[in-house]
Amino acid sequence: MFSGIVAAVGRITRIDPLEQGVRLTVDTAGLGLDDVALGDSIAHNGVCLTVIGMDGRNAQFDVSKETLDCTVGLDAPGEVNLEKALRLSDRLGGHLVSGHVDGVGTVRRFERIGESHELVIVAPLALGRYIARKGSITIQGVSLTVNRVTDVNDGCEFSINLIPHTVQVTTLGSLKAGSRVNLEIDLIARYAERMMSAEGTHK
Repeated sequence: MFSGIVAAVGRITRIDPLEQGVRLTVDTAGLGLDDVALGDSIAHNGVCLTVIGMDGRNAQFDVSKETLDCTVGLDAPGEVNLEKALRLSDRLGGHLVSGHVDGVGTVRRFERIGESHELVIVAPLALGRYIARKGSITIQGVSLTVNRVTDVNDGCEFSINLIPHTVQVTTLGSLKAGSRVNLEIDLIARYAERMMSAEGTHK
């Protein structure tokens, strides 16, 4: 589990093809690997990956074809938001995040408004029922609060207000209209929807 509070911005520096997927080499920058062991989990742009090798501040991760097919940002060199898995003693600064991407959204608008930025994203229609005003959502591994939600013809459009600090310490500042982003809906919303559908079945 993760919290959606990005600890460092790393960089994918090498991609080696596997029979089914790829092996990434990631410069973890300021993340710090002193307390990381082989087999531990680190989220990359919201995708939970397992450490299979370490060399200094570089770490290696295998990514399956299935993961590549349902996420973005792990198939080319570039910056990635990094977060180590939570320990029971850690402070939960964001919200509970599983590291399992639910869908890919498209940035409709990203513009500065005063000191902050407004980020508008269109999510797949199937995720719309889980996105609520003032609810939590994870974008590229970053825990954020939804300001507005509107159902549109091509999906569910929602807006996020980004404070300057979030823009500075994550990769979100590089987004633009047309960018694709990993989305994970709130765990509570997912389980609530499942409970409601199960109750309807047993009536």
